[in-house]
Amino acid sequence: MANAYLIGHITIIDTEKWLEYCSKLPATIEPWDGELVFRGKLASVFSGKHEYNDTVVIRFPDIKALNNWHSSPEYQSLIVLRQEAADVELLAYEE
Repeated sequence: MANAYLIGHITIIDTEKWLEYCSKLPATIEPWDGELVFRGKLASVFSGKHEYNDTVVIRFPDIKALNNWHSSPEYQSLIVLRQEAADVELLAYEE
């Protein structure tokens, strides 16, 4: 099986709520063997347009684990908080 990656493009709109969301997220990915690979701020756009300031990459052992994490009650319960905290686009990729 190939790894699967969740890529999140993020613009924070409420820092306090975003920090709360970020503090609760790790507990939702652990049961699915998810691992935070990268979280960073945009430094430059060399080509095209990119509207977001931050990016996060989370690795899962496969696409099934990623999909199960996303549909889990634990993660679903955080979506309203995420929507209040930031403008986020989530994308799934397979290796």
